[in-house]
Amino acid sequence: MLVRTVILYAIMTVCAVAFHENTFAVWELKEDLQIRIMNLWELFQQLEYVEPHQRDIVYEEIQHIRQEIQRIVDELIQHDHSQHQ
Repeated sequence: MLVRTVILYAIMTVCAVAFHENTFAVWELKEDLQIRIMNLWELFQQLEYVEPHQRDIVYEEIQHIRQEIQRIVDELIQHDHSQHQ
């Protein structure tokens, strides 16, 4: 039992040191990116049945999601640059 605990502790320590220091931040950004992409697809599907007077609102929401996606991508690139300099 003690040997298993020591081996598990060693594996966890190696994994914690081996990953980037921003691993959770990167994971969280990727999750946000996936959510925004799904939101974008939903907005595109809304365009199929939305009333003509509401299309401008959907277009504005699409533009907002695009800006959020670009911000997230920029942050992911910034994290990558900070880890590989």
